Amino acid sequence: MKKGINAWCFPGGMPLEEVLRLVKDCRFDGIELNMEAEPASGNDADNLRLHTGQDENGYNKIRSRADAYGLSISSVSSSLLWAYPLTDNDPAVREKGIETVRKMIDAAYVFGCDTVLVVPGLVTPAVSYTAAYRRSLEALQELGKYAAEKKIFVGVENVWNKFLLSPLEMARFLDETGSAYVKAYFDAGNVLQFSYPQSWVEALGGRIAKVHIKDFDTSIGNINGFKPLLQGVMNWGALVGALKSAGYDSYLTAELSPYPTNPTQLIRDTSAAMDYILGL
Repeated sequence: MKKGINAWCFPGGMPLEEVLRLVKDCRFDGIELNMEAEPASGNDADNLRLHTGQDENGYNKIRSRADAYGLSISSVSSSLLWAYPLTDNDPAVREKGIETVRKMIDAAYVFGCDTVLVVPGLVTPAVSYTAAYRRSLEALQELGKYAAEKKIFVGVENVWNKFLLSPLEMARFLDETGSAYVKAYFDAGNVLQFSYPQSWVEALGGRIAKVHIKDFDTSIGNINGFKPLLQGVMNWGALVGALKSAGYDSYLTAELSPYPTNPTQLIRDTSAAMDYILGL
């Protein structure tokens, strides 16, 4: 397995050049970039931020900087699907979400990576579980066709969205898309409050395209329970063993929040923790 880190682990506003230099210095194999909304105004050329207003030329500029450091862009993520859920009651909002994923796929294709992370939607008081399941499935069936053209996996992430709550349901949902290019982006930390990560790996098996890692303190039990690696209850040996048994050999990508003080120390600590985890 490979050692990856998400760009959200770095202080907000840090230029991409500095991010890549630190990723290289801390001996990661690759970085997961996050697609943001297009800036309202101004020139983002200095920071080379990945956003929805970019075209192939912009993507190539970002890839050239990663190539210069000998780093791979492992995958593309985004928080925009929380704003534009694939399950929203408004068809225009759902279409905005679908278009965002298409742009992520386009960027991934230029970057030479094979996966984009997709939040499959939200169940809310206004959006029933049945409606969410139907709308999300329809959207991912459509996106699966576009992804197949570019040979990019759409990685459906398990998140705290009150939807796709068990590994067996997730496996069934992925199979029902009918696309070999719709897989799981498994976040091991996200299930610790409710389940066991190794059970998810066993159920999903070869459907897993990528893996996010973080730790969690179940005694806190809410969003504040997420912790840096090795500081929660994760049974890392069980997780790594399950992934090996499933034949998974792609990226483990750390997705964490920067420390409030000396934030870049998180990157160094995460690197050391991942060396231990990958050695299990």
